[in-house]
Amino acid sequence: MRSIRTSLMAVMALAAMSLPALADYLVREVGSFHVGGRTATVSGMPTRDVVFSPGAPPIKVDPNGEFAVEQMYVQYVKLAQPKAKVPILLWHGGGLSGVTWETKPDGKPGWQQFFLNSGYDVYVSDAVERGRASWARYPEIFKSEPMFRTKKEAWELFRIGPSYEVGGQRVAFEGQQFPIEAFDQFAMQGVPRWVTNDAATQKAYDALVEKVCPCIVVVHSQGGSFGFNAALAAPDKIKALVAIEPSGAPDPAAVDAGKVKAVPHLIVWGDFRDKVAVWQRLPIAPTKYRDAIVAAGGKADVFDLPGMGIKGNTHMLMMDRNSDEVARLIHDWIVKQGLVN
Repeated sequence: MRSIRTSLMAVMALAAMSLPALADYLVREVGSFHVGGRTATVSGMPTRDVVFSPGAPPIKVDPNGEFAVEQMYVQYVKLAQPKAKVPILLWHGGGLSGVTWETKPDGKPGWQQFFLNSGYDVYVSDAVERGRASWARYPEIFKSEPMFRTKKEAWELFRIGPSYEVGGQRVAFEGQQFPIEAFDQFAMQGVPRWVTNDAATQKAYDALVEKVCPCIVVVHSQGGSFGFNAALAAPDKIKALVAIEPSGAPDPAAVDAGKVKAVPHLIVWGDFRDKVAVWQRLPIAPTKYRDAIVAAGGKADVFDLPGMGIKGNTHMLMMDRNSDEVARLIHDWIVKQGLVN
């Protein structure tokens, strides 16, 4: 694809909207692909006549046959002159998709844009069952029903505030950084998730690493466990792993943490974890795994943001008002690992 220069007019338009000015960089290629997955066969289902469009004749639909399932969708933007030595892969959390890293709910550029501005080729994925990766028939292929997150659960679990009354008042934590005026826009990003697809999802992530790496991987929430395991499976291909509030991690008693002692790890935690009961337990497994890496002679740093004087970050810290400040800390850490020219 012929290199194109980002439009100065577009930069000026964004500035007029009080958004951060974009860097002037050359894009070499924008594209996408699917990776991983398998063929599943369905049989024994009845056929039926379906009218797909108003006024169209009915068409007989046969749900039996072969289906492509458990694939992952990946979008990438490659720079003509990247500064980073390897691309950065952004992996989302549970009930979410790659939209996590794109434009923030308040309309400001997200971390995809931040890392492009900083000189990285950027890959944003929709994991198995999410977004453009699509999902499969239940119960014929997927073995459990889909789970959907309510607005109340997102508000409270993601530590935006202590209480959410359906159709009523939403109480935010004092000093929190999420743009609460954009919360309803954020809620539109929610997608169904399944609790029985972890093995297929891990397999697709491993296939992605095999296809595009060496790389840097940034994971969020549920993505944490997938990232930790991907590094264990391919420590030669993942050159650094950044876990944003990981909700899970391998059991040090069941894996050899020494396999990743040459892979720098960074775990980032936000604020208000002491105010939500489950968040007093969720860091336990990632912390044990981090300690095992260090004990094995590896590098595994921790950014406890409130302990560093950076207050108010929610679980969705890549969408918080100070998210670029956090991204800059991560970028600086990556630079110290020798991964940016």
